[in-house]
Amino acid sequence: MLSKRKKRPKKPTTTGGKIWYFIWHDNSVWSWIANIILAFVLIKFIVYPGIGLAFGTTHPIVAVVSGSMEHPGGFDKWWAEPASCSFGACTQEGWYKEHAVSRETFRRFSMKNGFNKGDIIILFGAKPERLVIGDVIVFRSGRPDPIIHRVVKKTWFNDHYLFQTKGDNNPDSITSGILNENGITEDRIIGKAVLRVPWLGWVKIMFVEMIKFIIGWF
Repeated sequence: MLSKRKKRPKKPTTTGGKIWYFIWHDNSVWSWIANIILAFVLIKFIVYPGIGLAFGTTHPIVAVVSGSMEHPGGFDKWWAEPASCSFGACTQEGWYKEHAVSRETFRRFSMKNGFNKGDIIILFGAKPERLVIGDVIVFRSGRPDPIIHRVVKKTWFNDHYLFQTKGDNNPDSITSGILNENGITEDRIIGKAVLRVPWLGWVKIMFVEMIKFIIGWF
């Protein structure tokens, strides 16, 4: 026996009822648009801050928007890629050896295989004294978006910690311009990377690019 079709609720007469019906039962284009806006508001101002409160950071979830942490061709190939040592051209292996990090040490680091543009990274808040060389952190820079790179040096200066970072796929730490990775102060650190979700960040990247295209069109 065929099941009876579920009847659509009758349109209410009260203002609150009309709003509820419009959001949950109306199949018009405007209802779909309203649902998208409502979902964005809930995620942006309720869900995301709630997750941030639980994880102890203002940015609990970030999308990777560059390839600076990628290991092209896998670890071995990346380890032999060109880099810039103090004496001149070298390899990534040479750069890390110069900074007292051997291959075996690097292989014990968190996210030792790096990650790719378009990945999502989950962050937890981290006390500066608990961060160690090899941790991947997100920090504020002079750019609009925060930077996610690996800690390669940690020093104690004037009663607080200073950090130096480097993108795994970069030839060296950037030490000039608005993005200076040498001497990152504690107050600039947003969180520590603890989990990678591949590819999901492309949703944000494509959405941002679409918005830029629309703005540029007008």
